[in-house]
Amino acid sequence: MPSETCHCYLIALGSNVRHTRHGAPRDVLRAALAELAHQGLTVIDTAPAIATAPLGPSRRRYANSAALVETTLEPTALLALLKRIERHFGRRAGGKRWGARVLDLDVILWSGGMWGAPGLTVPHVSFRERGFVLHPAAALAPDWRDPVGGLTLRQLRARLTRPRPLP
Repeated sequence: MPSETCHCYLIALGSNVRHTRHGAPRDVLRAALAELAHQGLTVIDTAPAIATAPLGPSRRRYANSAALVETTLEPTALLALLKRIERHFGRRAGGKRWGARVLDLDVILWSGGMWGAPGLTVPHVSFRERGFVLHPAAALAPDWRDPVGGLTLRQLRARLTRPRPLP
């Protein structure tokens, strides 16, 4: 019987709402990482949580982190699992875009390169412009290359933080 292929994924984690059982957003991220492991994913490494300003209408600061995980799940099956975990933590479907949320889990990159299916595009379409994703991600896997542009996470992060002349 053939063995299943193990995939490595970069997952972005975010929270800006206190959870009744898990506590403050940083604690929500720790609990979410434990739940990933409980659900059978191998958590290889995690980045320290950072505090970031919100995008959009939310006024609460976010706690953001990233994790490298291994699993035999294909990208769409992993996404379904991540959505179940979000719901378990109290996230409801149909919420306000960019609104406050107790937990957000996104597939950013995977070892298989690119993936496209309804509801999921890997690499994540916006990760290259988001410091709250690139800072923790580059701390974990600085040499992981974006399969679209070929730049490493370290290079993508440097592009966000490099001083630019004023217009």
